[in-house]
Amino acid sequence: MTDTVTNTSAWMALIQRRTETALDHCLPTATLAPTRLHEAMRYSVLGGGKRMRPLLCHAAGEALGADPRTVDLAACAVELIHAYSLVHDDMPCMDDDELRRGRPTCHVAYDEATALLVGDALQTLAFQVLTEGALPSHQRRLLMLALLAQAAGSRGMAGGQAIDLAAVGVALTVEELEFMHIHKTGALIRAAVLLGAHCGEADDATLQALGHYANRAGLLFQVVDDILDAESNTATLGKTAGKDAANDKPTYVSMLGLTRAKELSARLRAEAHDALAACPLDTGRLAGLTDYIAERTF
Repeated sequence: MTDTVTNTSAWMALIQRRTETALDHCLPTATLAPTRLHEAMRYSVLGGGKRMRPLLCHAAGEALGADPRTVDLAACAVELIHAYSLVHDDMPCMDDDELRRGRPTCHVAYDEATALLVGDALQTLAFQVLTEGALPSHQRRLLMLALLAQAAGSRGMAGGQAIDLAAVGVALTVEELEFMHIHKTGALIRAAVLLGAHCGEADDATLQALGHYANRAGLLFQVVDDILDAESNTATLGKTAGKDAANDKPTYVSMLGLTRAKELSARLRAEAHDALAACPLDTGRLAGLTDYIAERTF
């Protein structure tokens, strides 16, 4: 890995631990009724994952001088949305997967009805978290709630998943594939960056530059994910490798081939760095995360 990624590792580990503690505090305890639901919620959120969205949230917040305690709220909210999406995506009616983060998926460890309720409960908890605690202002709080809602809804992640399900066995263009992933993966990554920025004082020009960066970073994350799915194995990934290919889902590798997909990854990485260079902030943390995304192996 590059020096930038190596120098970022200690900071990433710190934020990952901080996020784990914050998530533990905002989730209901497993002893609180209904205990089985709360136990399954904690199972699905805690003890695993790269916490990429909270990392991006904290990196943007740090660049704008935000109070880390405020950023914790935004980071937890976006990670709870991500966790809910994984629980639902893994269910038999969606991707039908039995492994997530190296252990049985929620519907396997518990049951399908519980998994459905876990996703519902995590989604609503995400918005509850943003209504509590000290955010910069009531106006900013409403803006952040709207931003997260749009990123998670039919014009964002849920809409992208609907397009993904409809694309099985269908020959998409590269532009259509990008449109799908801007929504399915990119919308929540963009929300993570902008939610972190809103925890500080960001003007419109800065938000626009960070939004452009997040668009490139979100697509980069997906392209690398497709490459890893083709090149890596289940034990390394912590989820079933080659599942998209087996299900005849379009990916950047299936459409472009491995070589061209890697070339696209390099171009998106450069574009993400160019977007950060245009931002009048110290974006070193975001730059380090960009390199991590590009060079990750799981």
